[in-house]
Amino acid sequence: MGKTTAETISEITRKHLTEDNGLLLGQCVTAVGWIGGSVPDCEGIAEIPMTDVAGPGFAVGCGLMGRRPIFVVRYQGFMWYNSSSLINYAAKSKQVWNRPCPIFIRSVGMEGNGIGHTASSCVHSIFMHSPGLPIAAPMSPIEYQSVWDHFMSNDDPIYVSEHRRSFPSSLEMENIVQDQADITIIAISASRLNAIEAEKTLREQNIKCNLFHLLWLKPFKPTEEMIQSLKKTKMGLVIDSDYEISGASRSLAYELMHKTGVPVHALGLEDRVCGVAPELENITPSSKKIVYTIKQCIQQKRTMDFSLPA
Repeated sequence: MGKTTAETISEITRKHLTEDNGLLLGQCVTAVGWIGGSVPDCEGIAEIPMTDVAGPGFAVGCGLMGRRPIFVVRYQGFMWYNSSSLINYAAKSKQVWNRPCPIFIRSVGMEGNGIGHTASSCVHSIFMHSPGLPIAAPMSPIEYQSVWDHFMSNDDPIYVSEHRRSFPSSLEMENIVQDQADITIIAISASRLNAIEAEKTLREQNIKCNLFHLLWLKPFKPTEEMIQSLKKTKMGLVIDSDYEISGASRSLAYELMHKTGVPVHALGLEDRVCGVAPELENITPSSKKIVYTIKQCIQQKRTMDFSLPA
């Protein structure tokens, strides 16, 4: 078995801090498991107070001084508090002042187990609105390495939407493309793991799904293979671990519909509070829910095909 995603992140971080004059800043980084084992015990780590506004300001200052800091937010829900300096200065600095501010923003998603309404879920969609800020959602070691390589070879800040479900995994997720598929699935973040299970379940029921694993949310550059798959299956579904309303799933579905001319649906978190108590859990669509949604989509497609003139 190869390295896990957490081990890969730790190795990347150690090299950056010890060899590249890098810096890692974050709240409570060196306690409670060192962010799932993804932070190494070495020099170059700066614990910052949980002030929410000052922390990203420190990161911006380090970015402007050439330190290429890694800024860690251990729960994505905290990004509501930590975002101002990042989106209003770091992301705009190069375009407005011709002064790059490269920051590697590690925004860690976590859900379930009653962790609280502030800490839980993913919120990468809101940062897609910000000019100058690429968005990636790696779920495997190789994907994470590729995102890091992009950061080190460019001078933009980058928002990395991580998910703790990826940390213990060494799995590299391959796209599934087959002849005469019934629907095309595009999956993001932790929904990719559930989509893999759903695809297997549906295959056993003689329903074929093409499955594409999406790494880059912004810029969004669908491959020709994805476009052709949508045109052939005549139906698509974008699945995400973030909220569905005004989220990445609906935004990308909209783009794909215009590129292909076929219906593309979206599936994400429901429009309600998540966390705190079991009855309020609102997590990544389960494989069971994905299966149900896909069957509904296929039924709709068949109705549409039946209604078309001969």
